Amino acid sequence: MTTKTLYRPPDIAAFLDADDRLPAAKLCLEFANTVEWHASEHPVETLPNYTALVDWAERIGVLTAQTADDLRLQANNAPALAEQIYQWAVELREAIYRIFVAVAAQAQPAHEDIELINEALPLAFANPTLTPTDQGFAFRYRTGEGLDQMLWPILRSAALLLTSPDLDRVGQCADDRGCGYLFFDTSRNRSRRWCDMSSCGNRAKARRHYARVRAEEA
Repeated sequence: MTTKTLYRPPDIAAFLDADDRLPAAKLCLEFANTVEWHASEHPVETLPNYTALVDWAERIGVLTAQTADDLRLQANNAPALAEQIYQWAVELREAIYRIFVAVAAQAQPAHEDIELINEALPLAFANPTLTPTDQGFAFRYRTGEGLDQMLWPILRSAALLLTSPDLDRVGQCADDRGCGYLFFDTSRNRSRRWCDMSSCGNRAKARRHYARVRAEEA
């Protein structure tokens, strides 16, 4: 699958409310997509360890460069704890992925996956404060200073999307080779089918063209 350029927003607070600037258009879906070919028999892990998780969170703007450096230092000083947080992050990511795959297929998500999210939500939405915005006011939540702080915005993103009236805009790449990419369809007529027209979309077009030519020659 073609690697997509990630937008680096200048303001972290604004990013948490405007994650439609990401390729998948939602932070939780972007996190779920950190496994390439997720629906295939041979998925490719892009976050093999805690440091890679921090690097990803910094790259897309969930963490500032200073915070990311601090977390790397903390992880070096507490490797066992960092590994525990990493394993939980992977478990969380896979639950989020399965939930939204079910949503995209208009199926019922597994109870166990929903429960995993529910267990963490009280912490994800802890210590809310009201912050003025251009449109009025918005809630902001403290992420804390722990090694797991990048996961709380992801959890909030998942909860807000699952309770959104636009939940039916969640889709999955229609590629039949196992791309598995999830996205929030922002097109006006909700016509998005592919992760990227330059990769899976073009491949599907080429296969249809080949099949049509073969049929005409038969």
